Amino acid sequence: MQELIEYIAKSLATKPEEVKVTVEMEEDRMVLKLEVADEDKGKIIGRQGRVAQAMRTLLRVAAIKDGSRVVLEIV
Repeated sequence: MQELIEYIAKSLATKPEEVKVTVEMEEDRMVLKLEVADEDKGKIIGRQGRVAQAMRTLLRVAAIKDGSRVVLEIV
């Protein structure tokens, strides 16, 4: 799942070398923290958060297949 978010973010970013995804475990869920360059945050979030919401939806589908819970945070 980390690779999925990293691939999508690098495809959208103008500075793909600054894309970083870290994984943290909290209670019964996995938290993916996505860090990008300041000028790329708008592209990653999208208008009215549509791109970020689409990424979260894809992540949720992948998590259901694994039987786990995943949350995406854009830092």
